[in-house]
Amino acid sequence: MGLLGAACASLAAWIWLTFARGMFWRTDVRLPPRTAPARWPSVAVVVPARDEAEVLPCSLPSLLAQDYPGRAEVILVDDGSTDGTGALARRLAGVQPGLPLTVVSPGEPDPGWTGKLWALRHGIAFARTAREAEPEYLLLTDADIAHEPDSLRELVAAATSADLDLVSLMARLRVAGFWERLVVPAFVYFFAQLYPFRRINRPTGRTAAAAGGCVLLRTEAAVRAGVPDSIRQAVIDDVCLARAVRDSGGRIWLGLAERVDSVRPYPALGDLWRMVARSAYAQLRHRPLLLAGTVAGLVLVYLVPPAALFAGLAAGHAGTAWAGGLAWLLMTGTYLPMLRYYRQPAALAPLLPLTALLYLLMTVDSAVQHYRGRGAAWKGRTYARPSDV
Repeated sequence: MGLLGAACASLAAWIWLTFARGMFWRTDVRLPPRTAPARWPSVAVVVPARDEAEVLPCSLPSLLAQDYPGRAEVILVDDGSTDGTGALARRLAGVQPGLPLTVVSPGEPDPGWTGKLWALRHGIAFARTAREAEPEYLLLTDADIAHEPDSLRELVAAATSADLDLVSLMARLRVAGFWERLVVPAFVYFFAQLYPFRRINRPTGRTAAAAGGCVLLRTEAAVRAGVPDSIRQAVIDDVCLARAVRDSGGRIWLGLAERVDSVRPYPALGDLWRMVARSAYAQLRHRPLLLAGTVAGLVLVYLVPPAALFAGLAAGHAGTAWAGGLAWLLMTGTYLPMLRYYRQPAALAPLLPLTALLYLLMTVDSAVQHYRGRGAAWKGRTYARPSDV
């Protein structure tokens, strides 16, 4: 395929993505209309935490301070931390009035379990057995996620108003330094491209995904779906959780957060690289053919447009330049809403091909690390692919 043909194919792909991919680029999918329930259901907030002493002072107080009219409690699962995470959580609860806090420690994961899901398993089990009546809902939230005081109330109101079994918010990730500005908004943009929110939120839709940092889950739906046991090997646990709930007949919803934020910093490119690379090849189910197809797709969709524009202008090939330029224009235009959501300058939008190149390299590195036996490594643990367990 010559450069003109590649540019035309890229333009066709962008026309399809823009108008036929569930309007993935729009950022107006927020919590659905909601009213306060006649009776506020009980909720257990389960927080898996492994070596989170750095971010816990910015996140845990926000959970303890939740303004929730019903019965609620926070269960922090200290997953083998070596930095005093559990002791710090107890100290924070001692000076922060609000919801009661319990810290539990499950020990090292059994074979075939990822650390986070092992922690969630024990946190959920404790929540269901520690009181006379088990909680009606579970809020599964990461240790680096800070919530505004009305977050739990709004999540529960949305779930009860729309009779949803799972409500998940994509927390607004931290964007401060240069690399965060370049990489983080694109991370959410690419996620929405893979899992268009509008398709997820259709009652009869087949697409399923959630954002693991903030998931409100009906306890009955968790039991029916057999989670987390049924997804115990999952590295990309949020997508697998949503799929398990949907496959068991549950209704799910995913949108962008307005008042739920990640406080974890990624100041250097290496920090972001490890965050993406640890699960990128798992997303491709550890299949070399899917990897090859992904690399080819990223090149065609994101790298061909600027290459075609500049090469066409340099060689005087108007058709090549026009096709590449129009594809790049559509790419830039669909990225602008995400940059506005993250309060970033529009000047970053034309740089999306550079960001896509970084993600391509991260994905390849993820596969390389997997075959070197260091794939899906996180905080001192390396997870095998399910077929190797």
